[in-house]
Amino acid sequence: MLKNFFEGNIKEAIDMQIKAIPLINSLFSEVNPIPVKEALNLLGYNFGEPRLPLIKMSEEKRNDLKKLLEIF
Repeated sequence: MLKNFFEGNIKEAIDMQIKAIPLINSLFSEVNPIPVKEALNLLGYNFGEPRLPLIKMSEEKRNDLKKLLEIF
């Protein structure tokens, strides 16, 4: 996105940003770092679960995040 922007491909950069909005919203659907850690775990990195007082991401939101990550 940034490469497109700095190379003057503004429309492509905007299109990429708009396409990423659902993923961005999902990454901020719960308190940080819960969704980010879950995304990294889903991508195959072992970041474990959040430490208390934070809890695991809800199953519904986790499934939504997983579907979005498959698109990207």
